[in-house]
Amino acid sequence: MTEPSTLPPCPICGQPAQARYRPFCSRRCADVDLGRWFSGQYRVPSTEIAPDADEKYTRRVDPDDEVG
Repeated sequence: MTEPSTLPPCPICGQPAQARYRPFCSRRCADVDLGRWFSGQYRVPSTEIAPDADEKYTRRVDPDDEVG
């Protein structure tokens, strides 16, 4: 008899997660998740800097200056 999994279910398909593929149940579900990141389906929210505020953070370089 096998022990019930103490890991949360796979976030892709809901099957019991396997320690080897944690937090997924299989290599297939891990690859599906990776594909979603690559395709842009998952996004990390960010705060955009307004273009006018961005100007004060942009360093202008004089082409005549010597660089290290």
